[in-house]
Amino acid sequence: MVFPFTTMTLNLLLLMAMVATNILSLYHLTSTTLQSPNSPKHPHVPDQLLHQLHTIRATINHLTRLHPNTPPLSTKPTLPPDLSLFSLLSPIPSSCHNHPELLYKYMSYTPFSLCPSDPDTAESLILRGCHPLPRRRCFTKTPHKPIQNLPLSNPFPSLSSIPETLVLWDRYNCKSFNCLNRQNPNLGFDFERESTRHVSYKTELDLPVSQLMQIAKAAKSVIRLGVDIGGGTGTFAAAMRRFNVTVVTTTMNVVAPYNEAVAVRGLVPLHVPLQQRLPVFDGVLDLVRCGHAVNRWIPVTVLEFLLFDVDRVLRGGGYLWLDHFFSKGVDLEKVFGPLIGKLGYKKVKWATANKTDAGGVKNGEVYLTALLQKPVSR
Repeated sequence: MVFPFTTMTLNLLLLMAMVATNILSLYHLTSTTLQSPNSPKHPHVPDQLLHQLHTIRATINHLTRLHPNTPPLSTKPTLPPDLSLFSLLSPIPSSCHNHPELLYKYMSYTPFSLCPSDPDTAESLILRGCHPLPRRRCFTKTPHKPIQNLPLSNPFPSLSSIPETLVLWDRYNCKSFNCLNRQNPNLGFDFERESTRHVSYKTELDLPVSQLMQIAKAAKSVIRLGVDIGGGTGTFAAAMRRFNVTVVTTTMNVVAPYNEAVAVRGLVPLHVPLQQRLPVFDGVLDLVRCGHAVNRWIPVTVLEFLLFDVDRVLRGGGYLWLDHFFSKGVDLEKVFGPLIGKLGYKKVKWATANKTDAGGVKNGEVYLTALLQKPVSR
């Protein structure tokens, strides 16, 4: 009968076996060294010693088979205990386990103290499919100065009215919203400039919010709740707020504090990537908008899952708005057009135009703006 061994017992037996092997080897080497000068150059190893060495080797192999997963000493740090506990209480996405270095870095902290000041690790895990992230028992670092003068009702505040201490700027090259605007005014951090977006009609690709509301009214449909996927600093949600429509914005902080910018405007940011299932129940939304973040760079399979998840959260009669979706012209005709067509939605608006920037001209890219209405019943 074979009795179960604990890890400590096995390790102790393995250690004793190795020590015995070394002692016998030392004995053999010493005995050969003390032989007379006339001894043969390669002395004969006693049969008894060979038998003892074979016995020890067989014992080591047997113990290893009993406990094959015993890791070598000092090859890897031990698993953070909170991660082990979380694994028992709640599932961790399989993608988390595909990036053990990032996962270990994210979960290595002192419980009940400040969390590691490295939000890039969380973003890196999320963008690699490790979402939802494992929960932690540490306190998130926040700015030291309390905020008292945030704009309460204006979703397009001036930058001078926003305290710079609202954001932890350590992880960014810029240390202010003004710096971000100087680097690239199209990032969306000039809120006064953003107030002119979604307002006027300039090309066939534009769909002013006022026109969108008129379309819904003419169709005897109501728009009250929506999601803006990849909505940057929340400009579309701010524009819809003028019409008493509640829109939450999914956004990431890859290169700038987008989530904080959405919150500054009194709006709700959702920190989720494009591949994440929308944290919304089935059939409860009136509108889903997909902005510049949804484009040809998304793998086709991921985009298909995204579109069908949009279908899941939209009610019958709700609207999907693809706003300036860009791709190669041939791909729009042969790949993305048929993919969007799988939804079976009514085409309220379908407009295309050439993408005129340097990259767009070089790659033969086009823009698509499409407003699609989900069937009331299937």
